[in-house]
Amino acid sequence: MGTAAGPGNLAGVRHILLVLSGKGGVGKSTISAELALALRHAGKKVGILDVDLCGPSIPRMLRAQGRAVHQCDGGWVPVFVDQEQSISIMSVGFLLENPDEAVVWRGPKKNALIKQFVSDVAWGQLDYLVVDTPPGTSDEHMATVDALRPYSPLGALVVTTPQAVSVGDVRRELTFCRKTGLQVLGVVENMSGFVCPHCAECTNVFSRGGGEELATLAGVPFLGSVPLDPELCGSLEEGRDFIRDFPKSSAFPALFSIAQKVLSQAPARLS
Repeated sequence: MGTAAGPGNLAGVRHILLVLSGKGGVGKSTISAELALALRHAGKKVGILDVDLCGPSIPRMLRAQGRAVHQCDGGWVPVFVDQEQSISIMSVGFLLENPDEAVVWRGPKKNALIKQFVSDVAWGQLDYLVVDTPPGTSDEHMATVDALRPYSPLGALVVTTPQAVSVGDVRRELTFCRKTGLQVLGVVENMSGFVCPHCAECTNVFSRGGGEELATLAGVPFLGSVPLDPELCGSLEEGRDFIRDFPKSSAFPALFSIAQKVLSQAPARLS
């Protein structure tokens, strides 16, 4: 794993992946959660840092809501999803007294918490830290990149849906990556068609191909298209392990392929 981690920092993290999009509602948290599960099933130790402070979805998606964050000598102990401690999470969702409580904070307070998540969480040894971000290119994103940059080479997965409105906003996210020096591992097109569970016909509800076209124009890899899948939606609602429980679903091959491309590309491109 390389250099041993100092307490409460990221020295033991080999690769950091930011999941980004200039558009809300494209499924960044879905991709973050499923990527983490796929990497775990590939034998990797994974952490998820949820910096979507106003919409922390990761605890529910991984059936970790209601857990408490504890202190150790090195800082905050992340919440572990499984007994093997192969997936750990830190999210503002664990710090709210009421899950329905709104986070009504101005930029400086949000930025301070993000910096604290990076500096004061005892992540230990990780192969991958997946960072689930809010939509946009604003304060939280700058605070996240600035806080993480000293620790490890940063890579970005950019998520879009196929339609032109989404692709236009996500194009600005790629500009953000260039301006901040983030290495883009690739573009993921989410909600790319709906495969009927009865006849297997695919209906392009939100058009198709916008993500691949965007990747081509930007000169970055296209990692794959993930279809709308009722089994994926259900597993996220129930906090189930989709990668383990639904290998025959329509979304499984796409998610598995994306994870394999990350595994093959990250060591070379983030070195």
